[in-house]
Parts: sequence; structure tokens; C-alpha cells
Amino acid sequence: MLDQFLTTPFFKYQNYEFTPLRLLLLLAVVVGARVLIASIGRLLQRGIFRKQQIDEGRQQAVIQLVKYAIYVLAALAALQTLGVQIGLLLAGSAALLVGVGLGLQKTINDFVAGLILLFEGSLDVGDIVEVDKIVGRITRIRLRASEMITREGVELIIPNSNFINANIVNWSHTNPQIEFNVRVSVSYQAEPQQVVRLLKQCAQNHRYVAKLPHPEVEMADFGDSGVVYELAFWTQNTWDIDRTKSDLRFAIMASFREHQIEIPYPHRVIINK
Repeated sequence: MLDQFLTTPFFKYQNYEFTPLRLLLLLAVVVGARVLIASIGRLLQRGIFRKQQIDEGRQQAVIQLVKYAIYVLAALAALQTLGVQIGLLLAGSAALLVGVGLGLQKTINDFVAGLILLFEGSLDVGDIVEVDKIVGRITRIRLRASEMITREGVELIIPNSNFINANIVNWSHTNPQIEFNVRVSVSYQAEPQQVVRLLKQCAQNHRYVAKLPHPEVEMADFGDSGVVYELAFWTQNTWDIDRTKSDLRFAIMASFREHQIEIPYPHRVIINK
């Protein structure tokens, strides 16, 4: 009696028959897929992710990839359960799939780029990067697009293909300590050794300037109004480098005034005839 109920079609469409048994199997496929996704997610987070110390962004991307794979397999299993011949379906929709592929070419490129970023490891959450002259910190890496926040607090969503095809400057990928410089023009009357000593002293007194390598000073140029010196220093505070440079300029100006060293500026003489 039960077997007859489960196998009796209640709806027909062309050559396809829908029975209670097939609906139950379809429900089992859907529920099984959800349970499998949750189980694999917990297994990855408690096992592999914790042992390998994978960052949160990559964790979410891997879990998302697993979800997509399971959903595709579940969809194929569901169609098979309903009696749909997968081979004939794919053959009949080949032209449609080609058209969809062409229409989604940019999205597919972004997806593939996301996989490259995921497994290559060239970009990590927390990295400070420069994209199209915009500096920001990576906050999330997804399969299609990644997110970063600028120093001004603006959140940007950037397609992953941009990170693969464009020239990206990663300030913190391998070496978190980067060299920067500050230029200052000094009067020709100033003693060079004294200028070098004061510039190094200003850098060494700043909390964000690295002790090693030591700050260095070079005579960069002979300007129209004065000698141009370049103070080179290393810092891990790349995110707030503009503030660090500003602090150094304030300190340099105060030190030069204290030691009566002039910072020259061009003068204009207007002659009325």
C-alpha cells in the first residue's frame, strides 16, 4: 500500500513523472547537502584552518568554494532523482551555456583570479596594498571580489581580476618594514655635518622609526635657494606613514629653529618700470 502511494505519479510533464518518492529523495538531497556543508565547515575550522593558521578571509573563501561544489553536485543529484537525463540536458543546452559563459566572462575571470589569490598566497587579509594609486588595507578576500579600506575610511570592493592583471604594490607581504624618505632644503650657510646629525636625531627620536637599519641622510641636490637633504628611514607603520612624515617635518623645523639653521624659500623681486 505504501509502496503504491510512493510510486504513484501525481503530476506528469511530457516524459517526466513526479511521485512522492522522488520528492522525498529530492528533499533528502537538499537536506543532505546542507548538513554536509555545515559538517565540512566545522571540520575545516576546527582542524586544518587552526593547524595551518589560515587567515579568516581565506577560511571564508575555501568554505564558499566547498559550498559551490556541493551545491553543483546536489543540483545534479536532484535532477537525476527527478528522472532528468543529465547528458541529454547538457547536450541540448550547449549553445545556451556558451552564451551564458560569454556574458559572464568578466565574472568568471574574477572567480578564477579569486582561486589564484586563494591558493597562491600573494595577498593576505591585513596586507597594505596600493591599487591604481589608492592605498588601503585588505579586509576580506572572497572568490569574486576582495574588500579593502582606505586611510580615509572608505570601503572599496575590488574585482579579483584587478589584483592579477594590474601592477599591485604590496607594502607588507614579505617584509613589514619599508623605507621612506623626507626631503628638506637647508641654507647654503649651514654646516652639513650639523644638518646630518640633527636630521638623524629627529628620526631616531620618533617612536615609529625603526632602530635598525639606522636612519641615513644624503645630500640630494643643490637647489636654487638651498641644499636639499634627504632623510631615509625604515618603519613598520606603513598604514599611517603620512602622519609619521608630518611628525618628522615638525621635529625638523623645531630642531633647525633651535640651532638657528635656516630653511630657505625663494624670493621674488618685482621691478616696476
